[in-house]
Amino acid sequence: MRFKLIIALVDDHKTENVTEAARDAGATGITVIGSARGEGINPRKTFLGLTLDTQRDVLLLVVEEHLARPILEKIGEVGEFDTESGTGIAVLLNVEDAVGVAHQVRELVERVEDEL
Repeated sequence: MRFKLIIALVDDHKTENVTEAARDAGATGITVIGSARGEGINPRKTFLGLTLDTQRDVLLLVVEEHLARPILEKIGEVGEFDTESGTGIAVLLNVEDAVGVAHQVRELVERVEDEL
């Protein structure tokens, strides 16, 4: 079985909805790292030297390769990444190898066995 890594930077107030949508799309686990910051093409305005940025969470998802694209698209849709600048970003990377996913493989085999 092959895996992909989805890394998503999400506004913290959207994290719960995005993680729920990712699970509905087939993700079997998600790691959330809180309080990240970032800057896009147009930096946020400041007020008296204070940045008006919202906090971001970093979501890490190791997913089966056949489920990766639908999960990525669902994350982008629910996170509204393409709707407005600065709402978030998600990338999909190949995973060379992984340990600690044996318990997930049993469940995933049933979901994607026709495609394996």
